[in-house]
Amino acid sequence: MEYTKYEQARIIGSRALQISQGAPFMIKLSEKDLEKIGYNPVEIAKMEFEQDLIPITVKKQEPQKETEK
Repeated sequence: MEYTKYEQARIIGSRALQISQGAPFMIKLSEKDLEKIGYNPVEIAKMEFEQDLIPITVKKQEPQKETEK
């Protein structure tokens, strides 16, 4: 699914908040990998987003179709 840059920012931000509050990672990261990114929850959330593993969905409203008369 294609997301706008605003939707991406919201998804990554929400997931980073979850991670910072102790949620388990959806990807496997070694201690070395975590040290490399400085234990940054935003970077972890970005990695999860790139692999399409974030358990957050976006509801989009479909444009209304005009009815023919």
